[in-house]
Amino acid sequence: MAARRKFIAGNWKMYTTLSEALELVTELKRLVSMARQVDIAVVPPALFVEPVSRRLMDSNIGVGVQNIYSSDFGAFTGELSARMLSGMNIGYCLAGHSERRQFFGDTDEVVNAKVKAIFAQNVTPIFCIGETLEERKSDRTFSVLSQQLTGGLADIDAEQAGGIVLAYEPVWAIGTGLTASAEQVEEVHTWLRGWLGENYGKEVAERIRIQYGGSVKPENAAELLHTPNVDGALVGGASLKADSFARIVKAGF
Repeated sequence: MAARRKFIAGNWKMYTTLSEALELVTELKRLVSMARQVDIAVVPPALFVEPVSRRLMDSNIGVGVQNIYSSDFGAFTGELSARMLSGMNIGYCLAGHSERRQFFGDTDEVVNAKVKAIFAQNVTPIFCIGETLEERKSDRTFSVLSQQLTGGLADIDAEQAGGIVLAYEPVWAIGTGLTASAEQVEEVHTWLRGWLGENYGKEVAERIRIQYGGSVKPENAAELLHTPNVDGALVGGASLKADSFARIVKAGF
């Protein structure tokens, strides 16, 4: 099996203004223009997706969205449907991020509906899973991940499953400054690969890219990205500065 191509994505969350976002991608575009060895994407807030996408046309940087609603039509004020992404230069959409689960009540059932809606528009889901510190301390990491995988991927067949990006983001390492060790990450990613193999077959499991997310920064990126079962990173705060994110991208070579 050939090595899986690394995929580095930056999730900006709710931090930038439009002018800052455009300045950021303009500089990032320059810094990683020759980085053809990995796949790169930015995931800006919804208001900025269209102008950021236009700024990145003809570049090697893809664009994603942070969230969609599972219905294509309806009176859902404030929501964004996957259908609205058609005709835009959108390649990815997050589903199941811990902040959506924690603050907005996205259950595994809700996440599953979103994953199906994302696939229906030929967009790649970045399906996020992860345990809390309490769950890890009580030795429930794998039972929690199994529940999130089973619920979030319900009725997703092997052909579709091969097209997801799976992002393991331990909640206790997001925005806390704590980072799982390379050994901890490899243990979980190996288990995830095994779960995927049991449920979708070895060939599909080997094809799926598993990202790590959780306080990834330039200082630890190389060690994490060159851990055997780590196929990329979903980067938070460190993606808000072009030079920082570019260094993480280059660590994936």
